[in-house]
Amino acid sequence: MRVGDDLYIRSVNGPGSDWYRGTRANGRGSVHAGGVTKDVSFEDADGAVNYQVDAAYRHKYGRYGAYIIGAITGPQASCTTMRLVPRVEDAGN
Repeated sequence: MRVGDDLYIRSVNGPGSDWYRGTRANGRGSVHAGGVTKDVSFEDADGAVNYQVDAAYRHKYGRYGAYIIGAITGPQASCTTMRLVPRVEDAGN
């Protein structure tokens, strides 16, 4: 989700999901959107941004109903909120 100039993601299945545990172990990955792929690092989000991330999810997915919105904005998912940080590889490697 976009909040201001930053992008955030979270695990709808909470911190126990394989995907989330993989991001924690590796700390980096790639994001593909709109035909563009970018390498990113995953950074723990400041808890203060969770309200804005919740609002962005509600706006984007509100048409899917309360169950879906509750899953992605509930405490199990909110505690996994991470900010995507563009990664610049070291040109010397």
